[in-house]
Amino acid sequence: MASSPDATASTDSTPENGSGSGRRGRVRLRRAAVMAVPATAVAAGLMILTAQGALGVQFAISGMPFTVTATELNGTGFEQFGNLDNMADGSPNAGDTGGQVLVVTSAIKNATLTKLCQSVDLGGTNLVIRAGSGADKVQATNLTTDSTELSGDASFNNIEIGNDASTLDKAGVQGNKGVFSQQADTVHIGNLRQTNYATTAAVFKLPGLKLSFSDSGC
Repeated sequence: MASSPDATASTDSTPENGSGSGRRGRVRLRRAAVMAVPATAVAAGLMILTAQGALGVQFAISGMPFTVTATELNGTGFEQFGNLDNMADGSPNAGDTGGQVLVVTSAIKNATLTKLCQSVDLGGTNLVIRAGSGADKVQATNLTTDSTELSGDASFNNIEIGNDASTLDKAGVQGNKGVFSQQADTVHIGNLRQTNYATTAAVFKLPGLKLSFSDSGC
């Protein structure tokens, strides 16, 4: 039976040693690599934006405040601005707040804390965490705290007060446009005491960590 022209063309285009299949495989790999480049670039861009604070890393807060104290805090790259924290939908801690808490966000690029104490009232008992009471201090990188109360003896170097929160550049975090804020090159707070609803850090080192339950908090 005579072969058709199409069949002949197909036979002539495929070498007997299978190198055509290898070429097709390499073409498919190159196409896959080209398609992967945009996705990789987008992922890298998102990581860079997050690190710069252009994208907020947010989570639903529990709505349970906790206390943080330290005999001394020293930091480089300080920012502070107003913000809103949100609880999970239907949180039993929402009360009449609508699930939102007005807070002051403090951001520090690099911080050290001496004799850190953190406690949360669980109703009848307190969960207490202590660290940095020895020679080694607590260290934090890209530290942020959302507070409703903050007290202590503070001093700042090169402070700027009244900035638009969206223009802050000392700690790599920005707030919303039109929000009042301040920033400084360095911050020192003695006898620090905070009531917080959230804390985040890229790195948080807690030497001498001790966790316990106690009748009293920090």
